[in-house]
Amino acid sequence: MDIKSPYAFVAYRQILALEKKLGLEFDWRPLTLDIPSYLGSAEKKDGQVISSKARSQHTWNMIKYSYHDARRYAERQGLVLKGTEKIWDSSIVNIGILWAAQKNRKNLSQYFEAVYPAFWRRELNIENTNVVMECLEQAGVNSDGFEDYQADEGREIHDRLSEHFHNNGIYGVPTFVLDGEVLFGREHIPYIRWMLSGCKGEMPDIAYEIAPC
Repeated sequence: MDIKSPYAFVAYRQILALEKKLGLEFDWRPLTLDIPSYLGSAEKKDGQVISSKARSQHTWNMIKYSYHDARRYAERQGLVLKGTEKIWDSSIVNIGILWAAQKNRKNLSQYFEAVYPAFWRRELNIENTNVVMECLEQAGVNSDGFEDYQADEGREIHDRLSEHFHNNGIYGVPTFVLDGEVLFGREHIPYIRWMLSGCKGEMPDIAYEIAPC
């Protein structure tokens, strides 16, 4: 997962619901996307582009459609999805996923709830360590020691995971790994549910779901 991904945002509640329904604990891991490396970079202010690097009109059109597409699924879940005004470094808030999973696994879902909706309403500075620590506390996860963790051990794990994912063909989010099979995109949730439920009935089609699990 990556907190700055709109497609991960519109999927996280359904993944959490599936986890709860099956009575399982998924192994949630962060992958901080390096968006400028493949989509260029830009910064906006009050809705106007104030700087742009390595972005063609074709790239802008693709990005605009992606947000439009993700926004449709967000609205159907009662979520607000506002396009970001810059490309955020989401590594600190993503390291928070590792911390929450390690310190209080049962409250990991509350951490996602503390960071995801607020970020996509443009109300959360995910590059600020203190802000992320406040989100951890809000989720019922003790944040004592997180500042050092995100700079040292957590950062090392985060970077090592990114290298591991890339070496194994994982570049986007949300991505699922099930029995060694890599499945990229929320549209695989019906299939994952079917697999983890014992493959009962007909195999479902690959499709986005409008309603929550």
